[in-house]
Amino acid sequence: MQNIHFIDRKSGELKQEIVPGENWLRWLYYNPLGKLALERVVKRKFLSQWYGKRMDAPGSTAKIADFVSQLEIDMTASRRPLDDFHSFNDFFIRQLKPESRPIDADPLHIVSPADGKILAFHDLSHLDSFFVKGQSFALKSFLRRQDLVDQYREGTLVIIRLAPVDYHRFHFPADGSISESTSIQGDYYSVSPYAVRQRMQVYWENKREFSILRTSHARNILMCEVGATMVGSIFQSYTPGSQVKKGQEKGWFSFGGSTNILLFEKGTVHIDPDILENTGKGYETSIHVGERIAATRT
Repeated sequence: MQNIHFIDRKSGELKQEIVPGENWLRWLYYNPLGKLALERVVKRKFLSQWYGKRMDAPGSTAKIADFVSQLEIDMTASRRPLDDFHSFNDFFIRQLKPESRPIDADPLHIVSPADGKILAFHDLSHLDSFFVKGQSFALKSFLRRQDLVDQYREGTLVIIRLAPVDYHRFHFPADGSISESTSIQGDYYSVSPYAVRQRMQVYWENKREFSILRTSHARNILMCEVGATMVGSIFQSYTPGSQVKKGQEKGWFSFGGSTNILLFEKGTVHIDPDILENTGKGYETSIHVGERIAATRT
């Protein structure tokens, strides 16, 4: 099994990702005994909730310094210094200085809602460039609403994977009016490429929440937050039915890896060529909140 590599968007260089617990993930998803443990215990809600409580405890602050050092996290972007957090989760959901994530202001541009690694597919019925050949994105299982399946069929799919190293708050990709959030209960599989390359159904088996952002230039953008192993909670901080601004905070994930998924109606956006090209070669691209990822077709 190969290591995880991605394209650094700024430099264009191919880089290897530092993966906390990498050997554990390999064992869980590629070893027969690990797969048994995954299905019997690891994917279950109680384990992620238990670990989440541990990360909320005051004593968990002892883990922060080593975590920052191991993953080379830039703390100059944080609003609070390293010694100002009351638990590991308090650190994990840290807010950043606004100037560290400038927001592309062009109203015709769609920006990334999260820090992470991005994949994009102009037509969600053609995903073989990254995932194992023959897999398809099961919209009906993902959304559980036929009206939305019809609305986003043959649409554009964007997947942004947040690793533990990443900033874990998520934001709005455009100005608009935001609906309430619909929660769908599920399991807690890993969203690491080790897991999803082979088993895309993680996206519609895991716990998730979705909402609709109604915009002037990109019509209706479906935003979905997907939980994962050791991610016990998805928090929404916005007001349903309100008008929101591009780059405004929408919510956050507690400890662990997780995913933001965007669905665009067919023909509404052009994904940036470098992201599509890298996806076509089988690589994710590094991305930050506020960076342009697409332009509308108006």
